[in-house]
Amino acid sequence: MKLIRFGAIGYEKPGVQLTDGTKIDVSSFGSDYNEEFFGDGGITKLSNWLVNNQNQCPKIGSEVRLGVPLVRPSKIVCVGLNYAKHAAESGMEFLKNPYCSLKQPLL
Repeated sequence: MKLIRFGAIGYEKPGVQLTDGTKIDVSSFGSDYNEEFFGDGGITKLSNWLVNNQNQCPKIGSEVRLGVPLVRPSKIVCVGLNYAKHAAESGMEFLKNPYCSLKQPLL
């Protein structure tokens, strides 16, 4: 299961992509993918909810826009040049220890 959000910009709803590639609307679960969702065992709760409710969830067509998968994160952790291929693509030397930085999203 992959978490997705879909719909018009600013009006995205939560969904999931199942292992077979089918995308379904899980907005009836009652929670979007925000910090509270992740801090309160949301993935486990959603997985358990899907056991009984997956077949009632509307399917999302391939023509529907996918948005960012998370709602307004308070921080973004960036890890760069930690893989040899990424370093090579960037034309930079492979680092033994990855470069990490924290970013605060614009509100």
